[in-house]
Amino acid sequence: MIKHIVMWKLKNAADAPDFKAQLDTCAGLVPGMRAFEVAIRTAGLDANCDVVLYSEFEGGAALAAYQNHPHHQHISRGLGALRDTRTVLDYETQGDPA
Repeated sequence: MIKHIVMWKLKNAADAPDFKAQLDTCAGLVPGMRAFEVAIRTAGLDANCDVVLYSEFEGGAALAAYQNHPHHQHISRGLGALRDTRTVLDYETQGDPA
């Protein structure tokens, strides 16, 4: 299983709810997507980013299918104009804990 985590610092933090709403349209986009959660920073809690995506994929092929999907590509291009920075970490795990 591959976990795909992306964090964004936006040019304007007030855009976070719209950013999240647009990114949420990518949930369930491809077979092999096992989890997809988008969150925005919570006032009063520590954060150095405005939006985070946590997702899980059955393997590299499912992650690649997601990243190359036309809808994901369209959303990514649009959201790119709103972001200041983007940080990503993909890592492989052995699946669900026993």
